[in-house]
Amino acid sequence: MLKTTRLVMSVMLAVSATLAAAVLSARAQDKPAPAAATAAVSTEEAPLVFPHHWVRGFVDFGVAPSHNEPDLGRCAFPQPPGSGGVNSPCTAYARYLLGGYLEVQPLGRTFAKRVFVFFDPTFSFGNNIPQVKYTASMEPIAFEHGWGAGIKLPKSFEVRATWHNVDYLGRYAQNLGPADLRTFGPYGLYFTAGARWYFGGYGDSGEAH
Repeated sequence: MLKTTRLVMSVMLAVSATLAAAVLSARAQDKPAPAAATAAVSTEEAPLVFPHHWVRGFVDFGVAPSHNEPDLGRCAFPQPPGSGGVNSPCTAYARYLLGGYLEVQPLGRTFAKRVFVFFDPTFSFGNNIPQVKYTASMEPIAFEHGWGAGIKLPKSFEVRATWHNVDYLGRYAQNLGPADLRTFGPYGLYFTAGARWYFGGYGDSGEAH
């Protein structure tokens, strides 16, 4: 359990550091340039690598009030007889969610400038059973992550290929008794190929118009 907690904290710190670096980079890119320099740059091509806004994203942390815990779909409800009641080990109802989104578009010229990769992680923490037990525990439950690549198209369209997986943490990597549904986590393991259309200026960073 201690090793798992340390692993989770290490991954959380790595993700947070990466996203924080992205935010700082984006802020540095947003600093206004002198008027003369701006006029000169406007006539130049974008750099081949690391163009304006080449890395972007956000970090998100949420807390669920009691009686509103996210159900990760791992434990039966109501739990069957013999599960242990308040002492049941199957308590995959999250109190806290820590996640974010990171998108990297490193090239600034040719058709390759439209290509990007992304990472969408969410960690869940808690130790709760609806109508039976509510705690403030931050015990790790699962690491849900989507990642993939896409191509930005004109008129605010893009196509994406997404892989999604869930890794259970700590004791959730094992059988948790009669209440354990043995599912593969929220949405489970999947792959999708799809299209996205932005409108109203949302998602517009100046590329592929």
